[in-house]
Amino acid sequence: MNLHQIKNNPALQEKLASEYVLGTLRGGARRRFEAWLKQDEALRQVVGKWEAYLVPMAEFAPAVTAPAAVWTALEKRLNLSTTKDPFAYWRNWGKLREDLAFWRGLGMFSTTAAVVLVSVLLSKQADQQQATPQTNYVATLSDDKAQAIAVITGDSKRGQLQIRMVTAQNIAADKSLELWAVGKDGKVKSLGLVAGKGIITLPMPKDMTADSVPLLAVTLEPKGGSGNPEKPSGPIIFKGNWVQI
Repeated sequence: MNLHQIKNNPALQEKLASEYVLGTLRGGARRRFEAWLKQDEALRQVVGKWEAYLVPMAEFAPAVTAPAAVWTALEKRLNLSTTKDPFAYWRNWGKLREDLAFWRGLGMFSTTAAVVLVSVLLSKQADQQQATPQTNYVATLSDDKAQAIAVITGDSKRGQLQIRMVTAQNIAADKSLELWAVGKDGKVKSLGLVAGKGIITLPMPKDMTADSVPLLAVTLEPKGGSGNPEKPSGPIIFKGNWVQI
């Protein structure tokens, strides 16, 4: 693969740029991509677009720390609990090193400990993955001044949209904000009402892919939203591209 091939393949540009920003492009591939970035302005713009999509989400990403109970259970399973005299076991080192059975036992213990540790960590990771929404779509909605207003993420497996307002909106009491999916054919469909601040969750239609719905938009509507779920009655106040990650 070379820079010329990437220039003629927009889909590949998007794929590599998204992996670069997410940090999943590593090693030699990442170094080559960074070298290409220095040579190609268009490629830098693609990376900039993905940074605009994803960087605002980092502000809301909570740190994940394993509970103390996990480490306690691991120590007990590996028999790593401390004693009053942690060096007592090694005082007979001269005798132990002559005992071949000791070395065999130590090797078996090390192997068992490694297997148990990997099993515990993989089990914990699987539990966390099941409990954590798996985002595979994202949109950053901006106003006419290119200021990021909202970040919308989609979990197609759970059929769930999450709307986070990164810039709070003061909405009059007689108005509502309504989210719309703008289809590739130009048709629009209401996805529901959104709040002017905070985080809300809405159902995600099964057919809401980046190919069929390239754009999301929010309009300012009368209280309760537009009377027609297929046609907004108010102006678009912010919008953004809906992309798969």
